[in-house]
Amino acid sequence: MEGLKVSDANLVVFVHPSKTNRASEAVLRELSSHLFQFSEIFDGVLLAYDVDIAEKNAKILPGIHPYFGVRLKAKLLLFSPKPNMLLEGRVVKLTPESIHVIVLGFASAVIIDEDIREEFDYRTKHGKEVYCSKAHRQHVIKVGTMIRFLVKSLDKEILHICGSLKPSNTGSIHWLDKDFEEISLIDRSGTKREREKEMKLQEHAVVGGEEISLGNDQIKKSKKRRLREEC
Repeated sequence: MEGLKVSDANLVVFVHPSKTNRASEAVLRELSSHLFQFSEIFDGVLLAYDVDIAEKNAKILPGIHPYFGVRLKAKLLLFSPKPNMLLEGRVVKLTPESIHVIVLGFASAVIIDEDIREEFDYRTKHGKEVYCSKAHRQHVIKVGTMIRFLVKSLDKEILHICGSLKPSNTGSIHWLDKDFEEISLIDRSGTKREREKEMKLQEHAVVGGEEISLGNDQIKKSKKRRLREEC
């Protein structure tokens, strides 16, 4: 899935003097407070981190309430979706006007009817709401389906994504991957048949109305036969 990236960062975390004896815990607590929130500094949502405190000696910052500045190196896993990226999520609700999705278990996304391609019809099958493809019967979207969709926009404040199913490479991931595998198999089998056909053509040729093999032994025998006929 697009939108995920790992970044290396040099950070300074401010720790209250009362936490001097447990600075490491204070640093981890401060970083944890930023999880699953959009950060303008990181240009994304912090999903996970791995830290290494670069300096054991913290620097005291001047002020009415002095803090310790702890320098550290961190490897950050960020979720940073942008327009036209392809994201994946689980369908949690369907209506005739929209498809509602959860991405990575915390970010919500909605795809409204004008962004759902005409190929899909909203139906009720066996008491369950589904979107069925008119072109491919097995391409079905229902609650619980993992889908791939295009990002149209992102509201950073509430982590809400507006998506689209207009492109042909969007929809049920299970169906898209299965369809891609079938196409690949067809391409491979077609290429194999073409190679076999070319090999057969190379192995045989017609000379003077007589089919001969192009193997070295057969060529020599054919030459001897023609020499006897000429004599």
